[in-house]
Parts: sequence; C-alpha cells; structure tokens
Amino acid sequence: MRQRIVRLTLVGGVAFLALLLLLSMCGGDPDGGSDDAGRAATGAVKPAAPSGGPVTRLTVPPQYTAERGWEIIGSSPDVAVSHATGRLAYLERSAENRYRLRTVDTATGRLGWRGQTWRPPDPLHYPKLATVSRDGRQFFVTWSYGKVGDGLTPASTFVSFDVYDVTDGTRQRVEVPWSGAPDVSTTGPDIVISDGKANSVLVDPVTGTVSELSADELKYPKGCTACKQLTEVLGQTERGLLVGGAREFWVRGGWFSRDAAPKGTDRRSGVVTSTTPGQVLAKWALGKKAKRAATHELWAVHDARTGKALASVECHRPAIEPGRYPQAVLSPSGNYLVAGNLAFDLAAKKGFCFEAEDGSSHLALATVTDDGIAYGAENARDAAEALAGGGFPVSMDFATWTTGRLPRSVRLPWLETTGVGVFRWTDRQDRAHLIGYPRTD
Repeated sequence: MRQRIVRLTLVGGVAFLALLLLLSMCGGDPDGGSDDAGRAATGAVKPAAPSGGPVTRLTVPPQYTAERGWEIIGSSPDVAVSHATGRLAYLERSAENRYRLRTVDTATGRLGWRGQTWRPPDPLHYPKLATVSRDGRQFFVTWSYGKVGDGLTPASTFVSFDVYDVTDGTRQRVEVPWSGAPDVSTTGPDIVISDGKANSVLVDPVTGTVSELSADELKYPKGCTACKQLTEVLGQTERGLLVGGAREFWVRGGWFSRDAAPKGTDRRSGVVTSTTPGQVLAKWALGKKAKRAATHELWAVHDARTGKALASVECHRPAIEPGRYPQAVLSPSGNYLVAGNLAFDLAAKKGFCFEAEDGSSHLALATVTDDGIAYGAENARDAAEALAGGGFPVSMDFATWTTGRLPRSVRLPWLETTGVGVFRWTDRQDRAHLIGYPRTD
C-alpha cells in the first residue's frame, strides 16, 4: 500500500494548517481479505437464497415482501447509498474502537469492497456517513471531530474525513484543523464545513484540495440588510455556496432569493429550511394583498442551480416557529420530495400540505420512493421518531394525495434503491440490523 502525504497551508482571515493524507493507489479490500483488526469485526451479512428468507422477518408495508432478502448485523446508525450503483455503505465497529467502511449490493445482498480499519478522533462514537457527488463521480464520506489523529497532526481539534470512491473504494484522508463542533454539508459538489455562521472550509472530494472562505468573501447581495444579520453558510450548489441571513438567501456568485421569489410572496421574506443535492426548500411570507397573508405562508422547492421555483404549496403559519425545520428527503429519481407534513411532486410541479382546517398537523413523512409512495407516521415529532417506530405508521400516495394508516406493528423503510427497501431494527443485544426486502411488484 502506497501513501502520499501532502501538507497544505491555507491563507485567509484565519490561517491554519490542513493535512491531507492521500491514499493513492489504494482500493478497498475485497471481501474475504483479512487483517488482525478485521477478524474482530462485529458486523455480519446473512444473504438469503431467492427461495429462502432472512433471519429476521419484520412486518413491512404491502409494497415489500419479507419472504426473501438480506440482513446485516452490527451496522452503524448512519448509512449512505449510491442510487447510481445500488451500493449501500455502512460502518462496523471492531476491536479497540476502530471502524471499517463496508459496502453491500442492495439488489443481491452480496458484499462489495471494504475499507481498512481506522481509529477516528472521537473513537467512542460512530463517525458520520454520507454520499457526495462531483464531476459525475460519487463518494462515500465519513467524518469525525476530536483531538486524536494518526500521529500526523498536533494534538489540536480537527475534523477528519475519509473519502471513498463508490466504485472501487479508493480512499483519501483529509484532516482540517477546526475549533468548535462543525456543521458538515454533503449536498455537493464540495464537502462544506461551517461554524454555523459565516465561516466555512471546502473540501474537494476528487482531489482533496482544501480551501477557506471567510465571512467577508461571501459576496453579500447589494441592498440586502437582512443578509448581513445572522449570516450562515447553509451548504453548496453547483453555482457556489448557499448562504442565508435573518431573511433572504443567495448563492455566492449565482442567484439571489429576491429574484427567485414565487409569485404572490413577499420577495424579501425567503428563508431556507432544508436542502438536498439539487434542491432548496424555502418558506416565504405571502404578499400583503394576499387573502391568507395573516394566517398562511408559502413553501417552495427551488432548483439549486437556477433558483427557479419547481413546486409550491401554502400552509398555515405556526403559532410558534419550530426550533428545527424538517429535513427534506428526495426520491432516488428526484421526482418526489417530502419534508415533515409537506409533499412535492416535482415532475408535476405540485405540492401538498397535510394539515387540519385549524392548521394543526401531526404527520411526519420520512421516506419517499420512485413509484410515488411516501412513508411516515402520525403523532410523531419528526422523521427520525417515525422511522424508530414512534406514532402511527402511514403511507401516502402521490397519485391521490391521500394517506392511509398501516398496522401499528409495521416497520417503515429507511430508504429504497434498486427495487429493495432497506429497514432497520435493534435486537435485545442492542445490535442494529439492516434488512433489505425486495418490492412485491
């Protein structure tokens, strides 16, 4: 195994040293490869023959069959998926709080490449895991924040990234000195580290190049006073960084929300609530002349590249603004998007708000598939609680914009890809299981 170490010095408002460990010519170990740490791994995969079934049979929505599938025992809380390849990545913990990234083909349950074990800066907790895309390539990215490295950096706090090529597991490590808990966005094309305010660092997943952007480099729109209040880097689009203020938002070097405001809204009221790769979900105050301006607001999905509103819907204005907005979830094809009690058919350019006449809403949508079915739960606080079994499970059909209750014991899919729903549950030994069940159609 060859390793090339490159030291990068960043010069900006705050100068610091970034260490890039590039594992060039290092593909992921094929399944069956061994090392001492690997033998202690707790994860296991139990694929089932087409005529057989997995070890565990859960009660699932009628769109899936539990008669056959595959099962992973000992998975990390986070998983990442490449819809283009059908490959799912997860982390397993081995001896001495070391971790390994493993992959599985969701269509067959066969193991794919696996990475080497490593000890992250925060070894007591699983690293975070996500997928990022750039220049037509996809990468699985893990990151952890802490003080302990591999002996290559001073004992100061930093964020450690391991970036794996989805196709073959080629890995590179990037360690960025960082003070305070980081906010990390992987909506692409770069990995964005933010302090929750106006300072950020970008990591190119292809080259490992690290660049710093300070608050005075954000190119604030002219005449936007609110843009300079509570300024926060929210992520990145193909055109540049997505930045928001107390009100209004913009893409650095790209478009400005005031110019992309949906018809009938206050052009200076836009607030970003969530992002996905390629989309920005924002809420807007209705124009003063609108009949429901005092009671409703408009939610819109914007094209992240152009700012154009793709679909929108009006909802009652909450009596108290939530401390956290629901995370938007996109279907694999990008045709459907859900967030809390909101659902959008982007192909049909339509949106729907699930709420009672008095404006109350008890629905949290968590997953959406390419056939236009979304899953969630009533009386659940958010998507995470719905997926964990909280509330009353429901399905929502985009063809009719209606919901239907599922049996109380039904488990909801965390995601779907290659015609396989991926489900999660925890056994009595506190081991997390991932199970892939194929669709019935």
